[in-house]
Amino acid sequence: GQVVESGGGLVQPGGSLRLSCATSGFTISSYVLSWYRQAPGKERELVASIIFSAGGSTNYEDSVKGRFTISTDNAKSTVYLQMNSLKPEDTAVYYCNAKGPIYNYWGQGTQVTVSS
Repeated sequence: GQVVESGGGLVQPGGSLRLSCATSGFTISSYVLSWYRQAPGKERELVASIIFSAGGSTNYEDSVKGRFTISTDNAKSTVYLQMNSLKPEDTAVYYCNAKGPIYNYWGQGTQVTVSS
């Protein structure tokens, strides 16, 4: 299986972006699907997760609550991260992760830069 991110780019503060994570080779409903990010000089951090085994429960890092939304399109096997009210501190490489009972998939990352 694999996951491939897209949708990053340069956006002004206050703007929006939607990241996409196209998955293949596995059934997303059997996995915990997450978005992580890593800023220069910092450790990778969990941004948002969705857990199908918990009824589609979602979790968010405190700094993105109310601004970011994780969602899925099961028919398209795609995971999204809608990011609104973006701030310069959201600048990072964003990674998609799919963690299952046996396998753990990471994408190559997509750069998000928030700057005026």
